[in-house]
Amino acid sequence: MKTIPYLRVGTSYYKLVQAPTIAGHFNEILVHWNIETIRQDHGKDYLSKVPKYDGFTCIPSHIDFKQEYKGFYNTYSPLPTIPKEGECTTSLDFVKHIFGKHYELGLDYLQLLYTKPVQVLPILCLVSKERSTGKSTFLKWMKALFDNNMTYLTNDSFSSQFNADWANKLLICIDEVLFNKEELTERIKYLSTTNINKLEAKGKDKREVEFFGKFILCSNNEDNFIKIDGNETRFWVLKIPVLNKEETNFLHQLISEIPAFLFYLQQRKLYTEHTTRMWFTPKQIRTPALARLVQNNRNRVEKELASILFSVMEKFELDSINLCPIDALHLLNKTRVKTDLTQLRKLLKNDWKLTNQDNSNKYQKIVIWSDGDIHLADAKGRYFTVEKDFLTKNFDDTMTE
Repeated sequence: MKTIPYLRVGTSYYKLVQAPTIAGHFNEILVHWNIETIRQDHGKDYLSKVPKYDGFTCIPSHIDFKQEYKGFYNTYSPLPTIPKEGECTTSLDFVKHIFGKHYELGLDYLQLLYTKPVQVLPILCLVSKERSTGKSTFLKWMKALFDNNMTYLTNDSFSSQFNADWANKLLICIDEVLFNKEELTERIKYLSTTNINKLEAKGKDKREVEFFGKFILCSNNEDNFIKIDGNETRFWVLKIPVLNKEETNFLHQLISEIPAFLFYLQQRKLYTEHTTRMWFTPKQIRTPALARLVQNNRNRVEKELASILFSVMEKFELDSINLCPIDALHLLNKTRVKTDLTQLRKLLKNDWKLTNQDNSNKYQKIVIWSDGDIHLADAKGRYFTVEKDFLTKNFDDTMTE
């Protein structure tokens, strides 16, 4: 019996159409269809055969997909590929290339996407200044794996208020990302952990929907493609090396292995355990690329103060040093870095997470004379203590410049 391509959701009619792609595939999409057109094409009796649903829902599943849930039509797309046992050596090698030392974690990430699509996962960031690294190939591979459940966004489309085209997607990928506004960072941080989002389309009212999207960001800018601070735990930043050998049919090989790779993911035992809301612990996904990104996001006041304090510790062979905000202000005034006491108190307390003395106590304060010579002088105040280890850990690039 021929499948009826139409459906009625609520009081509206739709047609399931196969939209051709450049690659020669077809994307199944729902298109509004006029009831009178259906009647003209198939006769009035045909309408009684059209399946009817009370409304739309979106429930992601890859292994046990259902098109209908209690009278509601599931808009999530079933995967076009059926898992099949076989070789997937090229795919596993590519995962090893992308995730490097985090190879097992990378497989867990892909396995969770496939087997537990509603699980919250970190924001995966693939960065490299080099060309021919495989970042774009990875996105194309993800598109082939998850089909209509993945979408590409640009910086502009992510910052737009209209999100109907990606609010119900599993993967939201942004290539050549450059978020130079803090509100964009805050938005993606919020979306990476929330399970609710406001869906907004042009000319329609906002409505609340369940959100299960995961973000993958790619950038050639390793140092400051996004603004994040040192306490951020939601970003998994990986520096991708250049491919040893660039092959023209590499993506085709990956796509041909998808049935076997999905079978492998379905059978594989997870390497990590579910211990945080994003599955992985901050320690597990901490990388040198993340540390470098955080360091480069620090402002000039922080970097200059850290450099001065480190120089003093080196000169006097100290493991820590005490200072009050007014001391820091005098030091920075010598270097002509503009700041004020309010900013410095906030920096020491909120950004550096330091606690000052409860009472006014004696300490050795830093003094820079007019000739540039540095001395330590007796003083009294509610000072903060800065450890040398803290500076080397958080301002490593500044220390070695």
